[in-house]
Amino acid sequence: MNIDTALKEAMSITGAVGVALVDYDSGMSLGTSGGGEWLDLEIAAAGNTEVVRSKMRVMAALALNDQIEDILITLHRQYHMIRLLDSVKSRSSLFLYLVLDRERANLALARHYLKRIETELQV
Repeated sequence: MNIDTALKEAMSITGAVGVALVDYDSGMSLGTSGGGEWLDLEIAAAGNTEVVRSKMRVMAALALNDQIEDILITLHRQYHMIRLLDSVKSRSSLFLYLVLDRERANLALARHYLKRIETELQV
């Protein structure tokens, strides 16, 4: 599936508020959907790039021989999920950033759907 279809699929997840496909090497988003006045996905993409880079530095410092699947940030009213994509062969520096309304979302199902989107995404 292409980027637009992947973003639409992610926005169909129950509770989805916004989604972005981000390149953490550059900090730029390749596409966004949703968001709004209180959720600027371009700023969030750049900010969460720093979260990913920081976690990778810590893993390197600890000499962990492992890969990040996802990073979850839990707020009082929202979940912020960062899903690193390793099945997109042409680029290894991508992640999906998904914001969910905590009252409506099922976190386990959201993770499942993002994993499925990851396996079908072609960039």
